[in-house]
Amino acid sequence: MQHTTPPDFHLASASPRRRELLHQLGYRFAVLQVDIDESPHALEDPRALVLRLAARKAAAGAGLVATTLPLPVLGADTAVVAAGGELLAKPATRAEALRMLELLSGRAHTVLTGVALATPAGLRTACSETRVLFRRLERAEMRRYWDSGEPRDKAGGYAIQGIAAAFVERIEGSYSGVVGLPLFETARLLHDAGIEGWQRGTPGNE
Repeated sequence: MQHTTPPDFHLASASPRRRELLHQLGYRFAVLQVDIDESPHALEDPRALVLRLAARKAAAGAGLVATTLPLPVLGADTAVVAAGGELLAKPATRAEALRMLELLSGRAHTVLTGVALATPAGLRTACSETRVLFRRLERAEMRRYWDSGEPRDKAGGYAIQGIAAAFVERIEGSYSGVVGLPLFETARLLHDAGIEGWQRGTPGNE
């Protein structure tokens, strides 16, 4: 008979990148599909936005499992802010993606990722902020990048863990936060809730 190890928490995200990052640190979790309105409020600060949406995702997930498997629920949200302060969402068209890449080309931008953990004891949040500097991009390579398919579901129109790694001259902050889940902040939230990953069962942690 095959035995499956029960999860320690739920991840309220369909992002394969967030799953990969949590697996990297050895966490046991189950994935929840949540559907919330991610529209920013008028004049909402980007940091407040990612924290609010991460909290809403975690709360929505907690509501789904409250009576079946009431484990903690982790939510996250990422925003890319161009040098001029414009919030860059996920491009829906080629024209939108090219415009975003033009805004990022040769300039530094900010990536904010909010993380929230909903537990029976309440909701805790954290946020990472990373400065990313792009080299100058040629118009032709922007078009080729869109044609690769990579930018289509990515905030800011690029994936630092993919082809766009070749565009990044320097980062200051959390690489995993740019990918979509800052592992330092996430691990601390989970640890404070009594959830360990790779350290499970090690001396002093039993």
